[in-house]
Amino acid sequence: MASIMRFQGTHLGAALAAVVHISCSNGVTASKSESDSANDGSMGGSGGTSQDTTKSASSGTPTSGDSGDSGGVGNTSTSSGSSGDSDGQTSTNSGSGGDGGSPETTSGVGGSSGAGTTGGNGSSTAKEVAAKLGRDHFLIGMGNDLADDHNQSGAYTLGTTLDLHYAYLVGLPGQGGWPDWNEGGWFVNILADTARNHGVVPMFTVYSMAAAGENNVASLTDPAYMGPYWEAARLLFERLADFGDPSIVHLEPDFWAFAQHAQANPEDLEVLVGSLVDECESEPDTVVGMGRCWVTLARQYAPEALVGFHASAWAGGTEDIVRYLRAIGSDSADLVVTDMLDRDAGCFEAGEDPNCQRTEGGWYWDETNQTSPNFHEHLEWARAISEGLGKPMMWWQVPFGVPSETPGGAAGHYRDNRVKYIFEHVDEFAAAGGVGAVFGVGAANQTYIDTDGDQFKNAVSKYFEDPYQL
Repeated sequence: MASIMRFQGTHLGAALAAVVHISCSNGVTASKSESDSANDGSMGGSGGTSQDTTKSASSGTPTSGDSGDSGGVGNTSTSSGSSGDSDGQTSTNSGSGGDGGSPETTSGVGGSSGAGTTGGNGSSTAKEVAAKLGRDHFLIGMGNDLADDHNQSGAYTLGTTLDLHYAYLVGLPGQGGWPDWNEGGWFVNILADTARNHGVVPMFTVYSMAAAGENNVASLTDPAYMGPYWEAARLLFERLADFGDPSIVHLEPDFWAFAQHAQANPEDLEVLVGSLVDECESEPDTVVGMGRCWVTLARQYAPEALVGFHASAWAGGTEDIVRYLRAIGSDSADLVVTDMLDRDAGCFEAGEDPNCQRTEGGWYWDETNQTSPNFHEHLEWARAISEGLGKPMMWWQVPFGVPSETPGGAAGHYRDNRVKYIFEHVDEFAAAGGVGAVFGVGAANQTYIDTDGDQFKNAVSKYFEDPYQL
């Protein structure tokens, strides 16, 4: 297994003053005026500038980027208001084979992940998950939009109808978090209704555990923190119940990995769960109960919603990641979500942007898969996670950079080759247990759909002429 370095951004005291205008589907415009400060890893209202510290882990993939210090872009993704950095007893029925892809591909990553049924313990295929969303193909989506109208509508400007649109939900109620952006948490419905009106499935990335600092496990036993946390969790599914159609909820990127580093046995890490949440009163006050409670709330309030835990490659060895995620209930969810890199490779190579100050290298992967790091190495890891959990994999927040022989680049024009590789090798991602990929920026100054020479626009246009059938 390769040793990788994980760098966590710590937000400095950069204040953001923004007015967020979000147009409802009925023509009513909601607005939020805010002046937030992001300090020491808290969400605040901006992605802020970052200063990286180092965390190392062992993993079966060369992936060194993750959701990490990703998240909404403070000075651009204004419709989400604020953002910061970036992810009963379980059964062991994972299955094998299935419809997630061809049994063999030229990629060498082998067959697809396991099969079964969604919505409970056991396993599920990519085909089954896509069907629940009204699709029959490998899904393509986009989010964290940088749209001039501040309505997170960039995904709807491509001339092609995508499958998914994602947005961040950050912060806590009563503290300037997403439930406060629009009365009654209506922010969720504004974006969900907008997606539905465009023929797109809404996806929400819950990133609330970072409100007190990403790696602050002390907050897990603080009633003043966890009370609002669970209030927001319940509110999310109530709002999705009102929405009524299928959606995806992506649970807490990075947090599960931080928790695993804090305590390898999830039964030994205390979290206020059953003592605070009536619906989960039978669950233990541990991170095991926390994971299970998320699934319980989803099933009780919004059974149409699909939920997925985040798998971070930097959390540890592959088997340890699978064991940990199973223990906290991820095999009772519907899918698993991961990421390959949270910013353009060239931004790290250039090393000038304060949001891209990591030093371990290996950002730009070998498309020929002859030297390390490369895509096949990552896909082997992804397939192991998918098969271990019995859930299809979704890639999230894939950067928009354009391939180049010259390392680095400049703001808005950094190089990366993940868009190119995914669209040229969708079969490999499906064979690794994949159900889809959603693209988005993870920090300010990254390549975007209006600076990539129409790379993404042209790729999705061609893809949806004949999407890859699951």
